[in-house]
Amino acid sequence: MEKEWFTISVYSENNVGLLNRISGIFLKRHINIESLNVSKSEIEGVSKFTIVVFTTPEWTRKIVGQIEKQIEVIKAFYHTDEETIYQESALFKIASDLLFDERQIQNIIKESNSQIVTVSRDFFVLAKSGRKEEIDEMHDLLEPYGIMQFVRSGRIAVSKTEMPISSILNGYYDYSK
Repeated sequence: MEKEWFTISVYSENNVGLLNRISGIFLKRHINIESLNVSKSEIEGVSKFTIVVFTTPEWTRKIVGQIEKQIEVIKAFYHTDEETIYQESALFKIASDLLFDERQIQNIIKESNSQIVTVSRDFFVLAKSGRKEEIDEMHDLLEPYGIMQFVRSGRIAVSKTEMPISSILNGYYDYSK
């Protein structure tokens, strides 16, 4: 089977140690987590893990099955890139003199639809949101000029189709209280 990118969404109670157990599931199978984001979800009191992996559909199904066996996990879903709308964010710290001395830096900022977050005497910071490839491209364009610091977020994603998590939770919790 051919490997491809999958986004795994895990809805869970917010309990200590769950992230460690979930990452252990990937570790046992020698599958690298390419991106990880944990945040509150659209449902009060429920956390959402967004995990990106590059593996086969068969391994993805097995992993999601193992994740769902964790007692705090309410439901886990997986989607291909074509089935999701996703973004990442990145910050680039660059020497300030380049902003004024290198015309190409200004072109990169304009063409990449990035934003200048702050400017100081010694550095400026660019913010870029977009797909992984867009951020990689911007990194490659800025790298010859010297990147002082670089950080990127994990993927955030929503599925194109409805995920029935709310109706699943209504079966577990009585929200009328």
